Amino acid sequence: MNFIEKLKNIFSKFPTVGPRTAARFVFYLIERPKEEIDELINALNEMKEKVKTCSFCFNPFQSEGDLCEICSNPGRDKTTVCLMEKETDLIAFEKTKKYKGLYFIVGGTVSNLKKTDFQKLRTNALEERIKNHPEIQEIIIAFNPTTEGEATALYFERFLKPLGRKITKLAKGLPTGAELEYADDETLGAALEGRK
Repeated sequence: MNFIEKLKNIFSKFPTVGPRTAARFVFYLIERPKEEIDELINALNEMKEKVKTCSFCFNPFQSEGDLCEICSNPGRDKTTVCLMEKETDLIAFEKTKKYKGLYFIVGGTVSNLKKTDFQKLRTNALEERIKNHPEIQEIIIAFNPTTEGEATALYFERFLKPLGRKITKLAKGLPTGAELEYADDETLGAALEGRK
């Protein structure tokens, strides 16, 4: 396999990147000067060396300690934890400036009830966080209003019920099939404030 095909295969593994876009990336990089390629390589190496995952919420961050800037902020509401699928959902929530609690990234969704889907979710870590933090009173389930998101929300609702905390879900208003990371700030903020 030549290096062009190898790079296309690598880029095709990125989320939402198909073969055509992957090819565009490769040919764009071929045309760039060596300094820009070196800058990209250095940035990727630095990311792997300096970015770590928060020991509470699993959000990637770059600073001292084991907790990200959100989890280590004494001004955050430690009584509320918002469950979400991925890091980009967390970024969308933060942009609303309406949520002041903590987060927990579960690491995926369940589809077709495959055993492997359930195994990749961070259910054990979530249970441990809740049991070790009695100050947590409310858990907000915030998954995309898609078939997979709804199935995952139901799974976590059942999983969390025995732990005796208040469980709420985002209010409707987000269009069915939408992705949280693409929702506008007002719609997402309203869904958060109207949770039940």
